[in-house]
Amino acid sequence: MEKSEHVMMIGAGAERFAKMKDIELVDPSYFYTETRFKQLQQIKDKEKTQLDHDGGTGSNENIFIEGKKFGTVGAVALDAYGNLAAATSTGGMTNKRYGRVGDAPIIGAGTYADNSSCAVSATGHGEYFIRAVVAHDIAALMKYKNYTVKKAADEVVMKKLVDFGGEGGVIALDKNGNYAMPFNSAGMYRGVIKNGKAEVSIYKD
Repeated sequence: MEKSEHVMMIGAGAERFAKMKDIELVDPSYFYTETRFKQLQQIKDKEKTQLDHDGGTGSNENIFIEGKKFGTVGAVALDAYGNLAAATSTGGMTNKRYGRVGDAPIIGAGTYADNSSCAVSATGHGEYFIRAVVAHDIAALMKYKNYTVKKAADEVVMKKLVDFGGEGGVIALDKNGNYAMPFNSAGMYRGVIKNGKAEVSIYKD
């Protein structure tokens, strides 16, 4: 991001740029694991896609069993100078259609940061997060309606996203260090470090 004026690059162009900047590239076989390959075959047999935290809203299914995939890694941070930042890396959907791009790389959908409001990183069914512009919508509610980060995140994740039919959650942090981590799925791995103290959770509090 510090070596180009562009906001986002994908595909062959991104790889070419990476090579120009001496970023290490690896063969696709580097990412192969037998467990994930078998999961893909199982999903292909059912001709469906699957999220990393499928289980349905309010499901009683134990979605955190051995062998399940949990590919989304998101982070939001506030530094000593008051700068907010968000980052999202996703494993995406299993058996997705070739060429599909989810919400993680789309600023305002799965990732957003603005020093005047909040930083947001999302996980869930990307198509719905794109349609609902989830991350930016949370920031907009804070800026234009003076919502707290918790009220804004709850409004979007627990109401708007549900109305759209989307499943997932977000981690959001405001400029004062207040945070919210709502989700409408069965569970969401999450954690926070504040004043040197760390807390982690999976299910609803």
